Amino acid sequence: TPGAIDLQRGVTPLREDAIFFHNAILLPIITLICLLVLGLLIWVVVRYNKRANPIPAKFSHNTTIEVIWTLLPVLILVFIAIFSFKLLFAYHDMPKPDLTVKATGYQWYWGYEYPDQNVSEFVSNMLPEDEAKAKNLPYRLAATEPMVVPVNKTVRVLVTGADVIHAFGIPSFGVLIDAIPGRVNETWFKADRV
Repeated sequence: TPGAIDLQRGVTPLREDAIFFHNAILLPIITLICLLVLGLLIWVVVRYNKRANPIPAKFSHNTTIEVIWTLLPVLILVFIAIFSFKLLFAYHDMPKPDLTVKATGYQWYWGYEYPDQNVSEFVSNMLPEDEAKAKNLPYRLAATEPMVVPVNKTVRVLVTGADVIHAFGIPSFGVLIDAIPGRVNETWFKADRV
């Protein structure tokens, strides 16, 4: 989105949950941690420099502080894990699919096939720059034969590679999976709007 600093808008409920997890859980936690570390660094530089503290202390341990800085990160990670595992399990809990698409990664292009509808593989290349501009489509994001799926239907995607490892990713759907030759990986999505 031009001028935006947020993540790309999602079109699936799982992507919206992932954006919420990032914006409402992870960003506030990392912001607070960064501010705490910055505050501690400034306090140490001001309070314990040679001018302000000419005679250094002789002690080296503080049990209370050591327990806090060991226990606090563990509690933060457990808090993050609660939301993270919920999202991870939702991504792997695929409902009964309405449509199956087999995506095969080739060098510089993709092949798509719809086995449930007996549609054999068709090739999808990147749309040349002049054609993309003529059709008012974003260059390097437009395809000659785009994969088309229905809205409000569960789509299972079987992903494989024909030659080298590829990455099958649709950011607005919250889908990213590797296409590995000799192996079929599975992912799914359910787009709730065009």
